[in-house]
Amino acid sequence: MQRRRLRDFGHVVGRLEPGPLNAITDVAGILVGQTTVLDDNTGVYSGVTAIVPTALTSGQARAVPAGLHVGNGYGKFVGATQVMELGELETPILLTSTLSTFGVADSLLSWLIDRSHEPIVSVNPVVGEVNNGWLSTGDPRPVTAEHVYAALDGASDGPVAMGNVGGGTGACALGFKAGIGTASRRVSLRDREATVGVLVQANMGGDLRLLGRTITPESLGLRRAGLSDERGSCVVVVGLDVPCSALQLSRIAARGVFALGRAGASYSHGSGDYGLAFSAEPSDAPRTLSPVELDAVFAAVLDSVEEAVVDALLAARTVRAPNGREAVALPHGVLRV
Repeated sequence: MQRRRLRDFGHVVGRLEPGPLNAITDVAGILVGQTTVLDDNTGVYSGVTAIVPTALTSGQARAVPAGLHVGNGYGKFVGATQVMELGELETPILLTSTLSTFGVADSLLSWLIDRSHEPIVSVNPVVGEVNNGWLSTGDPRPVTAEHVYAALDGASDGPVAMGNVGGGTGACALGFKAGIGTASRRVSLRDREATVGVLVQANMGGDLRLLGRTITPESLGLRRAGLSDERGSCVVVVGLDVPCSALQLSRIAARGVFALGRAGASYSHGSGDYGLAFSAEPSDAPRTLSPVELDAVFAAVLDSVEEAVVDALLAARTVRAPNGREAVALPHGVLRV
């Protein structure tokens, strides 16, 4: 069954217009690839999502400007401290499940070494994760180097699959089955138009806020998916085609985390809530956005993340694991009002 997006039901978030695909791949110089690792018989629901800045893989630049914001640090975010310290992103960003994080980072390093024309003596692989252990109870580390290579080598600038795919395969959010979501917005700067795109790996606790209502599984007569103590995580990746400073990018990344609250995120003690923003366009002279321009980018991030979370829920499919656990997808009927 083809899954629908929020806009297919006549609803929009904010006043800014999306890009052609309403996805992070609307930003020039950003590719996305995903590998899904799925076995219904053994209860494995995992995978890897790759966000690839082409400036890094084409040799155009050694690094692109980046900023990181940690809303709640109960997570495993490989490479975080160097991104925060130097304000640079040196590698593609990979998103996966918790215990696969370290193998995925090692596979990313191997992929980089295999493709480098010069010896690599130091590099900072960046890998984020969410804990999918409530639903995925089979092999705790199912993602292999082959899966990582496939996601990276298959990355494209086309539409981005959402829901139960890649690093979102085993994710649950706001009591429902969730996963990967994406959106974009166009913003007007003083001398040009820019594009802001986001990709969300949604796996957080809380209650969904949608169209001015709070919608819970219980209110729909459904069982809540996810851990009862609301341990969950969410990673928000923001890309834009403006070469901003690391400081401004860290502030932009923070808005990605703030935006989760619009959708109902609880930011619980056991949640790793991370925002990473980067400029797909490298520059030796980063642009300083004016306050008015920065406000426009902030609005684009807030609206895009809110819409991406909803689209992740709408794209998701119900999963019934072999141990009897069930993660129910958000019924589309809640949007027919």
